[in-house]
Amino acid sequence: MAKVQDSYYFDTFLSCTEDACKAAHVLEAVMQDFHPDEIRQKIDEIHKIEHSADEKKHALQGVLVKAFITPIEREDILTLSRNIDDMVDKIEDVLQRIYCNNIQAIRPDALEMARKVIQCCEEVKVLIEELADFKHSRRLHEQVVKINDLEEQGDRLFLASMRTLHETCTDAIEVIAWREVYHYLESCMDACEHVADTVETVVMNNT
Repeated sequence: MAKVQDSYYFDTFLSCTEDACKAAHVLEAVMQDFHPDEIRQKIDEIHKIEHSADEKKHALQGVLVKAFITPIEREDILTLSRNIDDMVDKIEDVLQRIYCNNIQAIRPDALEMARKVIQCCEEVKVLIEELADFKHSRRLHEQVVKINDLEEQGDRLFLASMRTLHETCTDAIEVIAWREVYHYLESCMDACEHVADTVETVVMNNT
């Protein structure tokens, strides 16, 4: 029974990470084939994914409250589940910001950032797949480093995009709108790195 219970936590972490990947792909698809009049509908689509992740997080917390023994420290389970859920929230925030700021056309560098978000999410998924075997896995540290590197690439892309925006755009309202979108995209990658750093801390706390 204990083994089944242990598996539940790791399976839920993975399922929520897969939701983040789904949300990232939806975001990129919307930005790639952009139709401003369809954004409201796409927000509803991505919100369903976010809601699914939320439900899994709350269910995990309910199981944790009743658990006598857990595979890793309770605090680590809570922190990791919240941080993974934050990945999905941040991705949803980007699409909401595009809608609120009445964006009418997607800048190429923003689309490049969205693709970097997908890369980060997919690598976090690989990391979480390894987590269940954290006492024996040789790939965990390698994955953490890879995600940190992707986040640094995202930072450089963010700086370049902001510079180009201010060099090429003369409409002050458009500049403000895109500054926010870029910041929200960067936050998605930061959230992925935060999960990777949390996993590294979890491994240290439980070995």
